[in-house]
Amino acid sequence: MSARTSVRQDDDAGMAELSKPQKAAAILVAMGKPSASRLLKFFKQEELKSLIQAARALSAIPQNELESIVAEFEAEFTEGGGLIDSGDAMDTILNESLTAEEMSALMSKAPPKAEPEGPPPVWPEVAKLAPERLADFLSAEHPQTSALILSNLSSQVAAEVLVKLDKPMRTDIIKRMMSIATMPAAAIKIVESQIRTRLLGDTSGGKDNSVAHTRVANLLNEMDKAQLDEVMQDLANAGAGNLAAIRARLFSFEDVERLDQRSRVTLFDGLSTELVTLGLRNAPAGLTEAILASIGARSRRMIESELAAGSEGIQAADILRARRTIASTAIRLSGEGTITLPSADDAAEQAAA
Repeated sequence: MSARTSVRQDDDAGMAELSKPQKAAAILVAMGKPSASRLLKFFKQEELKSLIQAARALSAIPQNELESIVAEFEAEFTEGGGLIDSGDAMDTILNESLTAEEMSALMSKAPPKAEPEGPPPVWPEVAKLAPERLADFLSAEHPQTSALILSNLSSQVAAEVLVKLDKPMRTDIIKRMMSIATMPAAAIKIVESQIRTRLLGDTSGGKDNSVAHTRVANLLNEMDKAQLDEVMQDLANAGAGNLAAIRARLFSFEDVERLDQRSRVTLFDGLSTELVTLGLRNAPAGLTEAILASIGARSRRMIESELAAGSEGIQAADILRARRTIASTAIRLSGEGTITLPSADDAAEQAAA
């Protein structure tokens, strides 16, 4: 047998070892990215998986074998160098042809996870609300709607809310709860949507309102205490939703007295005596003592001496600006986790006391 015949037989043997997916992968890589990318769109997912696996199993293919593969598929091929690093080349083509999600789904052994249908249930979030807040919300609703809402909560939560309602309304709601039959899914979805928007601030629906809450709180924090309280009361009277999220971000100079001792010490440790002195001008005695008790003895004596000299010639705008600086510093330190601001519940308890 001649050497030429022997080479041809060796080539045929090499060709026989390649599977059909390997041959197809070889041709795609040889075609180059532009042409191969257009063709890949026509392959099914399982076919693409086979091509990737086949390409990664390929080793260097001599040019004569590549020409035989092309002839077998009866395709035209421009003569060039042999085929090397088929797996890497196929990865490059696929990465430039498919999106990251498509590639992830293609290469994952597990089937892609189905997207959740619609927003998550509202009822677990409603159950976390304070009974007083939920009772206020239900007081403005039709008794039938209130009955439906309470019917979707646990007995314990529903009972805590009911005792907060006026007796006539409570009786009406309980009567309606006793006669509630199976509600249509469409009706329940409408109620859930309203709860999500008006009671939960749409946080259960995936909408992030934290930026808006922070923006509003920053605006309100620029007001003095009397103005802030007036605006918040007006918002409550107007039925504005999710005021608790706003209150949690509010902090004024007057609230310094409500800080715990450790937080007060940390806050004033980083402030200049000049700023503290200016902020304490004309401040209430209780607030002044709380702040002075949080600073060193030497700084306290200096501040007390300045305050004893009176506030003549000191502009009210400068005092207000100093107080805002102190309050904003407290808010920043709270955001960094350095101090703990008093909660809205603490304020309510103090007001009641």
